Amino acid sequence: MKQTTYEVEQLSEQAPVIVVGEDNSIFVNLAASLTEIRKLKGVTGYILRSNTAAIIDLTQKESVIEYAILSSQIHEYSEAIAKQFNLADIENVMVEGQTTKVLCMCIDDNRLAIFMDKTCDHSWIVKRLRL
Repeated sequence: MKQTTYEVEQLSEQAPVIVVGEDNSIFVNLAASLTEIRKLKGVTGYILRSNTAAIIDLTQKESVIEYAILSSQIHEYSEAIAKQFNLADIENVMVEGQTTKVLCMCIDDNRLAIFMDKTCDHSWIVKRLRL
């Protein structure tokens, strides 16, 4: 009989230590909020990016580049569409696929993308991040 072994990687219970200047306290607050949001059922990860720092926490570590490109393109295209149609600033953008959805938001100079299962309720997440 063939025996198969698997390596199990556990997520850290501790939030990552972030050292940024006092001028970006919003980034630090967002990082703390996203650490809590990440624990919700259905949330598969997030990317938080400022001009000087970034945090990536994704379940699928092998797809980090694809997720980063996707979130960057969503941000860029939503800004282009808003400009083209003379819309005010876009608060958030939700993109849904067959099994996954992505919530993208800009809060000050910080861009974030939260990846989740399609069935996950994102309304609470939006409210939590806007506080």
